[in-house]
Formats: sequence, C-alpha cells, structure tokens
Amino acid sequence: MEAKTTRNSVFHTNYHIVFCPKYRRKVFTGDIAEYLEQFFRKQVEKKGWTLVAIEVRPDHIHLFIEGISPIIRLSDVVKYLKGTSGLSLFRVFPKLRQRFRKGRIWSRSYYVGTAGEVSSEVIKRYIERVEHD
Repeated sequence: MEAKTTRNSVFHTNYHIVFCPKYRRKVFTGDIAEYLEQFFRKQVEKKGWTLVAIEVRPDHIHLFIEGISPIIRLSDVVKYLKGTSGLSLFRVFPKLRQRFRKGRIWSRSYYVGTAGEVSSEVIKRYIERVEHD
C-alpha cells in the first residue's frame, strides 16, 4: 500500500465502509452474495481505487477501500456504491423486489471508519476472518 499522487497532492487513504439492507434483512446469501462481491470489485476498480478486503454477510457488507482521493466526499462514494449495486441487484435478481417493495435495498445509514498504516492490516484481518459470527 503506497501513497497515490495527483498534480496537487500526495495521499494514502484507507476507509472501512459498512452498510446494511433495509430492516437488516438476511438476503445476501448464495448467488446474491457472490454477485455482490464481484460487483463491488468491478465498481471499485472502475473508479481507480483498491479493494483491500470485502466481506458479504447475510445482513451487511464490509468494504475496505484504499486510494480514494481526499477531495471526494465519502458520502458520494457510499451513494455511488449503494446506488449502482441496488439497481444491479434488482436487474439480476428480480425476486428481490418482493422483499423490498419500495425499490430500495439499502438502509439510509452507513458506517465509515478511517485507518492509518498500522491499523489497516488489523481491519483487513477482521474482515477476512471466517468465524465472523
């Protein structure tokens, strides 16, 4: 993990992002969980960020992303990830519409934590830990 540069800045950002479906419904299992993991990998890569770790749990998602420019608002990052994934999930898994009648999969809230050089490895191990229950 090394610092990124732009014309005007040098930065090394690490963010732990967690968000949940509405009502903490346990819908992210099997094919849906696999699809979400691949979807987030593609979306993060498309933006030029690095997905250090991901954990798709039945009722929430952990993402550990580095390389987001400090001039980008984290609320915009979360909005992008939730918006694109929600639309894609409904398109690929239309039966989800029965569970989320108003057309919104994600709850409004989310968690974002920052990590420095030392604690980023700890967060990565936490997300990747198998015995997460």
